[in-house]
Amino acid sequence: MAVLEIRKLPDPVLRRKAKRVSKIDDSIQRLIDDMIDTMRANNGIGLAAPQVGVPLRVAVIEMPEEEPVALINPVVLKREGEQLLGEACLSFPGYHGEIKRALTVKVKAQDRQGREIRLKGEDLLAQVLEHETDHLNGTLYLDHLESPEALHKVEAAQQT
Repeated sequence: MAVLEIRKLPDPVLRRKAKRVSKIDDSIQRLIDDMIDTMRANNGIGLAAPQVGVPLRVAVIEMPEEEPVALINPVVLKREGEQLLGEACLSFPGYHGEIKRALTVKVKAQDRQGREIRLKGEDLLAQVLEHETDHLNGTLYLDHLESPEALHKVEAAQQT
């Protein structure tokens, strides 16, 4: 397992739609393990494969006090409600923005064993599910900003 380099804007891999995973083999298992290590090393709660330079539809999420979850080929099935939230991204460090996200999100994906799973997320989990699936579609939270004034620089003391 390894900590991988997180790609940052303006790296073009962040703007490309990721490719579907056709076979869950040892390389995908290794990628998932490395992504979990990378996410943890950077104090994240979600990470998409394009953020580590791999243009595949793979994301990992680790909510506080829970085990990490791998999502392979995730698809958002349903979004409900709306909330204004502060959001940040490991690929655009030093900033946070205020954007609208769904209150609840339903996603289907494959797990590490290739089985279909369905997740329903509310509040923070809904936000992370949307954020990571956006990454897989080449979309960043910056694309959801209603105005430039909704983006704020984070002072170094606030980032810890």
